[in-house]
Amino acid sequence: MSNNCAAALLVYTMMQIFFVLGFIETRGMSIAPYFGLVILVAVIIPFCRNFEKRWSTMSSSGLSEQSLAAKFRADQVLLWLLALGLPLLFAGLIKTFAPML
Repeated sequence: MSNNCAAALLVYTMMQIFFVLGFIETRGMSIAPYFGLVILVAVIIPFCRNFEKRWSTMSSSGLSEQSLAAKFRADQVLLWLLALGLPLLFAGLIKTFAPML
């Protein structure tokens, strides 16, 4: 799961930089979009850490290989849905609410 978390975090961060930052860039030398980017990346790190902690204790839980494989796949899908979906959600929220500000 550690490899999945690392790859998902990398993809999430890259999507934030190249996709979401394009929606929140402002004219001038504002640092606010970059500060927001740091916050968005910092928010996802505890979720990745929780996935890793869960799987470090899961191997000694006594579950069958088939049960572990099913749980691993479910967690893997959830992790990647978050990594790919959250940047799109943030971009949608920014696009929706930016004209109101």
